[in-house]
Amino acid sequence: MRLPFFPLFHAACLLTVLLISPSGFPPVLAEPASFVSATETRPHVRDLGIEIGQYESGEWNAITDVPGVKVGHVTISEGHGALQPGHGPVRTGATVIIPRDDVWHHKVPAGAFVLNGTGEMTGLAWIAESGFLEYPIALTNTLNVPRVADGVMSWMIKQYPGIGISDDTLTPVVAECDDSRLNDSQGRHVSPEEVVQALEDAASGPVQEGSVGAGTGMVSYQFKGGIGTASRVLSPAKGGYRVGVLVNANHGRRDEFTMAGVPVGRLYEKEEKTIAQEVITAPSRQSKNSRPRKRQDSGSIIIIVATDAPLDARQLVRLSRRATIGLARTGSVAHHGSGDFVLAFSTGNSIPHYPSDPTFVMTHLADTHLNPLFQATVEATEEAILNALLQATTVTGRDGRRFEAISLEKLRAILAAYPSFSP
Repeated sequence: MRLPFFPLFHAACLLTVLLISPSGFPPVLAEPASFVSATETRPHVRDLGIEIGQYESGEWNAITDVPGVKVGHVTISEGHGALQPGHGPVRTGATVIIPRDDVWHHKVPAGAFVLNGTGEMTGLAWIAESGFLEYPIALTNTLNVPRVADGVMSWMIKQYPGIGISDDTLTPVVAECDDSRLNDSQGRHVSPEEVVQALEDAASGPVQEGSVGAGTGMVSYQFKGGIGTASRVLSPAKGGYRVGVLVNANHGRRDEFTMAGVPVGRLYEKEEKTIAQEVITAPSRQSKNSRPRKRQDSGSIIIIVATDAPLDARQLVRLSRRATIGLARTGSVAHHGSGDFVLAFSTGNSIPHYPSDPTFVMTHLADTHLNPLFQATVEATEEAILNALLQATTVTGRDGRRFEAISLEKLRAILAAYPSFSP
């Protein structure tokens, strides 16, 4: 089942699909929880009566509230049962973010920050050197980075046929998280052609979240994780600028998880008596290739920050650092084994591809006016991570491993019983 991205409103959506499994993996038609629960109604954090911070969100409460930004997904869920390396089961995908139309000729200032480097985001050396971003950003799983980069390059060459001939070459920005707890990662199942299609289908407007795209096989705070997004809009008195954040959440341990100041993870564990981790439905479904499991609850997170405020590369590095404060507010301590990468870009300026004159003009927001943008970034990052967990649906993947979406019933009970909690 390979699902391209189509814009979805932040509401329940019934999706009827034909499950087509690769050879050796019969389709699953009678066990909806064994794949991705596509019809489950899940809330956003605001639907729980929780408002993060003080600034209002944009129309879609998504990174696409920054004008010109587009998002696309390809989602792949095929097969069930024991892992057959290179063949399945498959629970993976890719997510793409296009900063603006014709970003090659009208580059956007950009900056990045690496909180903990147990992971990879390609292309950061050129961003640090140049101070701009000139192509789409792609998110996927660790072993699929080269194939996804190939897709981005193919799409760019189609758009700009002179690349590598009469024009510059490119070094795509592809960020990864490891989804091998649920997915046959050795199979590298996201093809370059599917990445091209995701870029072609990328759209502004509402963004699908949770167990979709690059988030299909992700796990966050030992709940099912994935894609989350949120936005903030400053008042006219503070410039009226917009900040949008998109995350791929695959990080953290259960007892760290915090929501609006409530230690949800610890209280959730206390209620369950044990830490919920992978559930193997039956020994017979274990792969013959199984080996002792490494500890995989440190995980990673990718955070993409977009704004239309006229910031330069130095200021965007500062903005990307503030995103980690929003990450910390959800409980993360950036473990030794975690890959925590942040990339921020601004559509408030345009950097010409080949300037005809020795100089060009850029608008520059004074540093003394950055504080509202810092706060908006912190708020949107925190909310995007919470939305990733709330929107994610339960997924069962390789070897019958099942990661549950956070129980809404338990979550509401915890929030209602917590003494100082007031939505």
